[in-house]
Amino acid sequence: MIRLSLIGIGTGNPDHLTRAAIRTMNEADMILLPRKGAAKSDLIDLRRAICAEVLTGGTRIVEFDMPTRADQPAYVEAVIDWHDAIAAIWMKQIAVHLPNGGTLALLVWGDPSLYDSSLRIAERLGPKVEIRVVPGITSIQALTAAHGICLNRLADPVLVTTGRQLREQSWPPGVRDVVVMLDGHCAFQTLEPEGIEIWWGAYLGMEQQALAQGPLAIAGPEIVKRRAALRQRHGWIMDVYLLRLT
Repeated sequence: MIRLSLIGIGTGNPDHLTRAAIRTMNEADMILLPRKGAAKSDLIDLRRAICAEVLTGGTRIVEFDMPTRADQPAYVEAVIDWHDAIAAIWMKQIAVHLPNGGTLALLVWGDPSLYDSSLRIAERLGPKVEIRVVPGITSIQALTAAHGICLNRLADPVLVTTGRQLREQSWPPGVRDVVVMLDGHCAFQTLEPEGIEIWWGAYLGMEQQALAQGPLAIAGPEIVKRRAALRQRHGWIMDVYLLRLT
């Protein structure tokens, strides 16, 4: 039997780790760390730094090369194939390093249950893998904390969606507040900006944290430029934003 723990690590700041996360990391026989190529080396460096800071025992660190997702119009099919490939790599690492069973941990940005596919991939590993989730700070929490704002207005709902959905479906009906995640193309540019305010954050909680806020008509173009420059500088970017009808 393999016991797999998916551990939410916030946005890369070791201070975002919960006590449960630190305890689970130290109880694991092995932690798997994904390498995503030289352009995104900061991502594995952050995970390495977290492990170096909190591990106190004999937990082994094993790194693997993350497969890339096919760039094709059939988005869902491409993601399914990509998840299959990742699951196959996890199984190979388990077979090599934990042939007699044991405890395995994966460090997941934010919270494993919110717009993250680690749980879906883990389900492919079969009935001999027992899955446990250790929740962490989400990027939404980090965003509202950084700006010092409430996520919702009094008695109002908030919708959490993706850049793809915002781009294809426009503003969701029936809500005044929308959180947008996984937006690599600044989908807010497709909206009529009049009457919309934006709160944006990238690298939240990290040294390179970047924030912007204001009317979408004014702040939107500046965010587009700033985001492109930051991605060029660091080789990667993780950001999230809140849109609010005024």
